[in-house]
Amino acid sequence: MIAVTFALPAESAEFVHSLSNKSRADRNGVRTIRGKIEDRAIEVLHTGVGEKVCRQRLGKFLQDQQFDCLISAGFAGALDNDLKIGDLLLAENFSTAHLRETRASLSGLHIHIANLLTVPALIDSPEERNKLALTSGAVAADMETEFIARACAACGIPLLSLRVISDTPHNRLPAPSNILFDIERQQTRMLKLAAHLLAHPSRVPRLVHFASRIAHARKILADALVAVAMAL
Repeated sequence: MIAVTFALPAESAEFVHSLSNKSRADRNGVRTIRGKIEDRAIEVLHTGVGEKVCRQRLGKFLQDQQFDCLISAGFAGALDNDLKIGDLLLAENFSTAHLRETRASLSGLHIHIANLLTVPALIDSPEERNKLALTSGAVAADMETEFIARACAACGIPLLSLRVISDTPHNRLPAPSNILFDIERQQTRMLKLAAHLLAHPSRVPRLVHFASRIAHARKILADALVAVAMAL
């Protein structure tokens, strides 16, 4: 069986839609989605955003389980403008699964093979992104993969880290990170977002455009994950 993790359902929706024979499951109190891609069994876990919830859910998910491979998937923010929204990133520094088959399965897609950085919070400013790019050597950032990699290493599970770029220093998030997502509550506080948009109406078109870009990136990621799952 192949495990695929995403932080949130907003990232996984297109991939989950592609699964056949879907069913809900429970692993040690953690809800998952099971299905198939052709004859390959798939189990999807939503880790939540950030270290605390990710480690809690993943610990329960992997307890007494042995997967053939775990794919850490979802969105990532580019640290410089070399990456574009919708580009795929295969994180070389976190991936321990055999990459030759993966590269072959993704040969027709625009994919970068480089390092990914896990950070404690969403990054707003282009200046901070550029600084992290220079100091870390990574090309993009997420908030979970480092902890997923540690858990997989402890359990001896091969890991493949595949992310799609959702935002860049040039195409930034449409609102401040603390407005877009409340990490403590693990949700967007819609009233807070609505109040922000009322105070800054010029940002409404940016939010609409961002949602359209995200939908496109989500489809690209889903197609890539299907190709990878069939190749593993």
